[in-house]
Amino acid sequence: MIISKTPFRISFFGGGTDFKDYYLKYGGNVIGTTINKYCYITLRKLPPFFKNRYRLVWRKIELVNKANQIIHPSIKSILKYYKIKDGLEIVHAADLPANSGIGSSSSFTAGLINCIHQMKKKNLNQKQIAIHALNLEQNIMKENVGSQDQVWASYGGFNEIIFNSKGFNVRKLKVAQSKVKKLSNNLIMFFTGKSRFSGKIEKHKIINIEKKINFYHEIKKYTNQSKKILTNVNSNIDELGYLLNEYWYIKKKLSNKITDSNIDKIYEEGIKTGALGGKLLGAGGGGFILFYANQNIQKKLIKKFYKLTPVKFEFSNKG
Repeated sequence: MIISKTPFRISFFGGGTDFKDYYLKYGGNVIGTTINKYCYITLRKLPPFFKNRYRLVWRKIELVNKANQIIHPSIKSILKYYKIKDGLEIVHAADLPANSGIGSSSSFTAGLINCIHQMKKKNLNQKQIAIHALNLEQNIMKENVGSQDQVWASYGGFNEIIFNSKGFNVRKLKVAQSKVKKLSNNLIMFFTGKSRFSGKIEKHKIINIEKKINFYHEIKKYTNQSKKILTNVNSNIDELGYLLNEYWYIKKKLSNKITDSNIDKIYEEGIKTGALGGKLLGAGGGGFILFYANQNIQKKLIKKFYKLTPVKFEFSNKG
């Protein structure tokens, strides 16, 4: 049996500049981190006396004989692309719900690609896993996705990812440990209770991207500004909270599908309660909303949003 453990991620700044439509022409960069919440996949070859060739356990249980019969899009595409003939059992579990803005789809894809290659006795390094995941999601599955989640899942860590016509480059941010600890302590997220398919929202962002190009340029400016706050020894990490607040209003301009009145209300209540800033994670439309707030304010937020599920987390260094 092969078991993979792949982290989820939080993207702080730069989302959107990792679209090929943008970075191939202008270059892009994102800043974020993986967290200690994970996607787990177990894979084993099924003995020949099982009635079905594939037993797949995720939100559903699939018992099928042909790859074309599989419902799960990533599993179906991976088994077909890598021409897997063996009967397999694939079981998925996760610490956080799917379609919630924490890069869960790409974590699953990267994890399963790793499992399949381990089964074939082939070791892939971090860059190879990321490239395989990018190829599968963007070229094989034709998903409307950016290029950061696959890299976060493969590399892990608190990094800046730079995108250009040559591909991507992962740079570890040189941030004082005291700052990293305070940042981690001052972050909390709440599940809005609404899951969504990010591809539909991302597609809406990409359509006529040149008409919204100034917003993407602004996002890149905020990303570079956040990097200065993080790496400057004399800066106050609270500045990042205020910057997140400004950034959220730029992000909302990319598509009218990113937020709705309920999400806006949650965000506004969070700021009124004392949070310095925050944002909806991932593509938008639902999932997790992140707030930057000290621990006393976090207690008030938990009380205020008693109907929502709070999640505390720590940063992780491994992909």
